Amino acid sequence: MGSEGPAEVTTIHVSGFKKFHGVSENPTETIVSNLTEYMKKKGMPRGLILGSCNILETAGQGAIVPLYQTLQSAISTKDSGSSNLGKIIWLHFGVNSGATRFAIENQAVNEATFRCPDEMGWKPQKVPIIPADGGISRIRETTLPVEEITKTLAKMGYEVATSDDAGRFVCNYIYYHSLRFAEQNGTKSLFVHVPLFLAIDEETQMQFAASLLEVLASLH
Repeated sequence: MGSEGPAEVTTIHVSGFKKFHGVSENPTETIVSNLTEYMKKKGMPRGLILGSCNILETAGQGAIVPLYQTLQSAISTKDSGSSNLGKIIWLHFGVNSGATRFAIENQAVNEATFRCPDEMGWKPQKVPIIPADGGISRIRETTLPVEEITKTLAKMGYEVATSDDAGRFVCNYIYYHSLRFAEQNGTKSLFVHVPLFLAIDEETQMQFAASLLEVLASLH
């Protein structure tokens, strides 16, 4: 009670992806579409505001315009002098169809090498995502404490690990853009890979997403 002013609020904006080559039902579309309703039933953790929940096309260049519109709208709200002076976190979910556990991604690489064409037919090979950033070996890391987040979630009983390799496909492409935007605008960004519902069922994945929001909101 004796603390000065209100507790800091964390606003978390979330994105998932639509279906793509080889994955006819993307679990992240289900998770992100149902997250607001799920959190309402569960009860929102103190100090957390769940912002926008968006489903992106599984495409590189094709997903960038809506991604930037959404990233920008979060910043505009921040700038408009709203009472929320807390943190803004971008949380992106993507599927790794070969995985059996969750992966908290630490970094993205400035390289687009798509193993198959994206949903708009683009198949870049060894192309820098942002040429102005330099070559394809340039790495951007999240400023969030990935190890701490992973350990906390593991203690809750989830099969989860940290990862330094988000691939070179659309997930890495979006994460790289988001990390660069976060650095330029004083926000934070995190990418999480989830397995298919065949590997970890939908209810467990919804619980995981809710727990992750709770952990992110509790960071100081």
